[in-house]
Amino acid sequence: MRVTRRVAVGLPFAIAGSYFAVGTAAAQTATPETIKIGIVIPMTGVQAAVGREISDATKLYVTQHGDTVAGKKIELIVKDDQSVPDTAKRLAQELIVNDKVSFLGAGLTPSAMSMAPLATEAKVPTVVMVSGTSIVTERSPYYVRTSFTLGQQSGIIADWATKNGSKKAVMVLSDWAPGAEAGKVFAQNFTKGGGQILDTLKVPLANPDFSPFLQRARDLQPDTLFVFVPAGQAGTFARQFAERGLDKSGIKLVGPGDIVDDDDLPSTGDALIGVVTAGIYSAAHPSQLNKDYVAAYQKATGHRANFISVGGYDGMNLIYEALKKTGGNTDADTVVGAMKGMKWESPRGTISIDPRTRDIVQNVYIRRVQKVDGAPWAIEFETFPAVKDPLKEAAN
Repeated sequence: MRVTRRVAVGLPFAIAGSYFAVGTAAAQTATPETIKIGIVIPMTGVQAAVGREISDATKLYVTQHGDTVAGKKIELIVKDDQSVPDTAKRLAQELIVNDKVSFLGAGLTPSAMSMAPLATEAKVPTVVMVSGTSIVTERSPYYVRTSFTLGQQSGIIADWATKNGSKKAVMVLSDWAPGAEAGKVFAQNFTKGGGQILDTLKVPLANPDFSPFLQRARDLQPDTLFVFVPAGQAGTFARQFAERGLDKSGIKLVGPGDIVDDDDLPSTGDALIGVVTAGIYSAAHPSQLNKDYVAAYQKATGHRANFISVGGYDGMNLIYEALKKTGGNTDADTVVGAMKGMKWESPRGTISIDPRTRDIVQNVYIRRVQKVDGAPWAIEFETFPAVKDPLKEAAN
């Protein structure tokens, strides 16, 4: 699913704009006693696992840190956009106009893109908790990201691959904006390192069948297969990868962390053992803070924490810490100003918000899937510290 069309802003939005103006003026005269945070994520449909991780992680954060900050009560409101951008836009409008939220949380790229004009018009600070597409934060001056960008990971795994003998690669990418971005950065770095891209195979995002694409990739006889599939599809990919015998073919499988998602890994058996990825988080990250987080998350949810979950968890931390800095003031420009340059220790390691781009700066880890106590885990063995979004850096 491509997100190249422009978001139409018609009469309903113009009418809502008058409400936004009233709401903004009211906010300037009185700070609410209850600060509402409206999170728009997919809780049903093919990407429901993504929404579940964000919902679980944000609720865990509130449970651990309390529902009061800077003397204000915190109320979380989670809305299901079913991965439909128009639904996300409508829900964001309702949250702003009816619920009078002081913050929004944005999920997948298409939904985040559709919500941006509303956040800008209403002046609502919005934390991007899932989307990995570089351009998203440029769509609104009130967008701040705590997730990742695909470029942060794809460029580093391309550099690692060429330095470790990869010469010819085939790319298998989910056919939507994040997939295109992952492929673009990988191809740039891989060719710069002396490698050759033999072909780019695009897999439908909805109801994907990877088998014919994997067979085509094998027929091209690359030494390396670069794959991007979104969280939630790694299990299906691993099964079909093994069914086609690629796990024993000698072809090196690499990619961003999504392909060895901690939420899927326990169900992949031995199919992904040995796979190397560049990722921003592994549940096996050895810090004590992460061990505590993984244990608390497992206890609260019954499943393993993953890279999506830390985007929500850190998103809540960003909101809480910004409110502490502003003394509970929810004025959008004041809040975003407080967020810029903020730095803290996350379960994934040290992270910060780039004051120029409002994007996350974080470590990227090279990890290899290994069995530990009978289960597959992405084990880190190399760290690239404080990585910025390479596309924004190249454009600077």
